[in-house]
Amino acid sequence: MKLTRRALGATAMAALLALPAYAQDQGTVGIAMPTKSSARWIADGENMVRQFEEAGYATDLQYAEDDIPNQLAQIENMITKGVDALVIAAIDGTTLTNALANAAAMDIPVVAYDRLIRDSGDVSYYATFDNFQVGVQQANTLVEGLEERFPDAEPWNVELFGGSPDDNNAYFFYDGAMSVLQPLIDDGSVNIVSGQTGMDTVGTLRWDGSVAQARMDNLLSANYTDETVHGVLSPYDGLSIGIISSLRGVGYGSGDMEMPIVTGQDAEIPSIKAIVRGEQYSTIFKDTRELAGVAVSMVDALLQGGEPEINDTETYDNGVRVVPSYLLEPVPVTESNWQDVLVGGGYYTEDQIE
Repeated sequence: MKLTRRALGATAMAALLALPAYAQDQGTVGIAMPTKSSARWIADGENMVRQFEEAGYATDLQYAEDDIPNQLAQIENMITKGVDALVIAAIDGTTLTNALANAAAMDIPVVAYDRLIRDSGDVSYYATFDNFQVGVQQANTLVEGLEERFPDAEPWNVELFGGSPDDNNAYFFYDGAMSVLQPLIDDGSVNIVSGQTGMDTVGTLRWDGSVAQARMDNLLSANYTDETVHGVLSPYDGLSIGIISSLRGVGYGSGDMEMPIVTGQDAEIPSIKAIVRGEQYSTIFKDTRELAGVAVSMVDALLQGGEPEINDTETYDNGVRVVPSYLLEPVPVTESNWQDVLVGGGYYTEDQIE
């Protein structure tokens, strides 16, 4: 019987919850997270610590604050201390080859967490979401919003933002979105007024919201003195908030200037509040509780001599090998469903959004 990815996710969570609650004598897992500047990474770390401890493991959780040498030092220190496994959300997925070789020499398995680690044959497994589908969903909600808010404005004036060029996921997000938008650009329905396309041009290093805000300022001043922005493809909520600040700074969202359709990702609280206010149109929810559960199940299987559950053996070639992966389904969130998805699902409370 073929299971859907959502069903597979539920299966993985059920398997995790069925693990016996030993004292922390199963071993120690090193968890390397990129930064605390994004609420989602804090949630990822907390969820993994809780679920690893429930499964009987001690944890060493470290945040590198988007400093590559700091993350390398943290990982090397975990290896030196003799952790039994590593879960790594890399800042730069191309800088860990030597560190992972050291881990392999110590028989320490490595699970790449949400960001693919490239250029290494020592990545055991990859736990992530369907990142191409994230981009598809972002573009679909962008088009949905354009049709809803600007039904008579076609061609729609749109600007594109990409994620950090050193994050492999950013290319999947962008490519997924462009699989929807490029046909609309080609047929004239969507007009990229600035002409700026391609990750080498629209990428935003380190997912920095202030960089996105500054670029949006420049796009507006250079291209929109006599034009109206109808939509902005933003791949991440932290960028979306910066983009919205730029748009509001020139009058969008007030008077007779409708706020453009702005997308996002990660369902961070400031963006959910912006969706409620009508400033941001959509975000993509990636349930970090489920992703943490997948990572914990992978590590537990590896350390107990089993085979982790996977559902993708083709997509994620890291330049040395195709890394066996487990992909979870992302969920688009708009004003129409945020309460059902986020509050009804227990991810947030109403009080956190008010």
